[in-house]
Amino acid sequence: MCGIAGEVSYSHSVIKNKDSFLRMQKVLTPRGPDQNGLYIKENAALIHSRLCVIDIENGKQPMTAVYDGKEYAIVYNGELYNTDEIRKELTVLGHKFTGHSDTEVILKSFVQWKEACVEKFNGIFAFAIWDDAKKRLFFARDRIGVKPLFYAVRDNSFIFGSEIKALLEHEKIEPIIDENSIAEIMFIGPGRTPGCGVFKGISEMRPASCGYYCESGIKIKKYWTLRDREHTDSFEETVEKVRLLVKDAITRQLVSDVPVGTFLSGGLDSSIISSVANSYFKERGGVLHTFSVTYEDNDKYFKQSKFQPNSDTEYIKIMANYLGCEHHLITLNNKELADALLDAVDARDLPGMADVDSSLLLFCKEIKKHCTVALSGECADEIFGGYPWYRDKTIRMINGFPWAQSTAYRKSFIKDDIKLPDAEEYVYSRYKDTIINTSKMKNITPTESRMKEMMRLNLDWFMQTLLDRKDRMSMYNALEVRVPFCDYRIAEYLYSVPWEFKDYKSYEKGLLREAVTGLLPEEVLWRKKSPYPKTHNPEYLKYVSQMLERVIENPHSPLLTFIKKEELQKLLKTEKSEPWYGQLMTTPQTIAYFVQINYWLEKYKIAII
Repeated sequence: MCGIAGEVSYSHSVIKNKDSFLRMQKVLTPRGPDQNGLYIKENAALIHSRLCVIDIENGKQPMTAVYDGKEYAIVYNGELYNTDEIRKELTVLGHKFTGHSDTEVILKSFVQWKEACVEKFNGIFAFAIWDDAKKRLFFARDRIGVKPLFYAVRDNSFIFGSEIKALLEHEKIEPIIDENSIAEIMFIGPGRTPGCGVFKGISEMRPASCGYYCESGIKIKKYWTLRDREHTDSFEETVEKVRLLVKDAITRQLVSDVPVGTFLSGGLDSSIISSVANSYFKERGGVLHTFSVTYEDNDKYFKQSKFQPNSDTEYIKIMANYLGCEHHLITLNNKELADALLDAVDARDLPGMADVDSSLLLFCKEIKKHCTVALSGECADEIFGGYPWYRDKTIRMINGFPWAQSTAYRKSFIKDDIKLPDAEEYVYSRYKDTIINTSKMKNITPTESRMKEMMRLNLDWFMQTLLDRKDRMSMYNALEVRVPFCDYRIAEYLYSVPWEFKDYKSYEKGLLREAVTGLLPEEVLWRKKSPYPKTHNPEYLKYVSQMLERVIENPHSPLLTFIKKEELQKLLKTEKSEPWYGQLMTTPQTIAYFVQINYWLEKYKIAII
């Protein structure tokens, strides 16, 4: 994994912007601390900061290749999981390789197939390739959107980067927000409208998209989408296909030239990954390292809820003993958790999921001491229908985003004299656009129709927030986290599987559980879903409340330019657990979210227009 950035311009020589490029490279160093590279021509600059994972010696970037006297150069962030198959195909076509890096395979795939190359890739990626002969840049992002890519067009220049912070180091881009930016933060956040970079004039390349930038401008197209089709496999055939797909996705993602570990929460998804990985390592005479996170005194303060019926501790022990792996339990301090809220903003470049972010950031920091690559269980719930809003018939039929039924509450914090887009319309229009563009076969049942919509909503919105979180918090610590359930083949197949199959035995992710029978102890296999662990210690609430109090007491706090002080004071006194975003963000996290917004405005010196 790496950080990439660059500029293409037809109005001036980019060579004179080298100081900007070095600043852009420097802020991306946490993503890629091992090697740096810079490619500069009259019209194009490509910037790279590398985290070495595959072919350490021969995978250096920017990488160049010359074919028929024409030069091509690439910067790439990601991992390709079908590298070997594509390399063999290219070899038959006459291409020669100097190493075994996936970077070289992607570059030569573009030389061979041009933009059609992305349709061959199974992986997580964002990359840019400069075609020096045609003086144009090709850029692309993976199907699911695991790896990020932001861009801005200024004065006949295209500026891009893995993270927003890289763009903000360029002299042409200023940290400005407007009423739509505030609407994103307050009405959608910590999610984001697909393609929106929140800062004015900054966009994010959408998943499964690729494009060119040349002298005539920018052209972007979508190269893949989920399409509904008739599902002809029997239940038994579906179970077997799911088992094969899941095991293959996990096994492909274990390939690395550096140490690999797995997250292990004691839940279904991480336990499946750890079990398959453990077998893989044992067959090769190795030992799997697994990692779990908990919080200081959490067993003492844990309270059962509808969404979190039991703590992870017991199940982690069951899985660790079952696997015989080398397990690491990481306990986070609540003061450090609160302090790391600010680091989490630095990592994300935006206010995020409060301690849901900062805990992962601290967790990844500890994992990095043992591994450079880790596998995590994100995205199984979106694809297999594991969230409560899939299963509660009342919730799933409500119009709007099921994890954020809080628009009125969010709006109540905005000052009366601040003119923003209508909150309800802003949120509902985005929801409706997603529903309208959901692929559905004709004559399907109302339940099947709604489940297609729910999967589309989750993949385009909720899952993107989690993938943002996973990428930024892990790469801030130079830890590459892979997500096998994001293999596009799994999403593609499961999209058309009937809900009655997914809901096998009327159990959340029943199909997935049946598919992995024999891989896990029964207690874990049928354990009720439990969300990412968060702190239950009242000390955390005390710390974040003190942080927000300091913001409120400072008349110069930028947050107070558009947020009502009295509503923040009321928030600090409330005993009601009001959800802000899903079951993980309630009152303590809402308090922390406002702390993050204020810090973001200060740290990035943001101008509001």
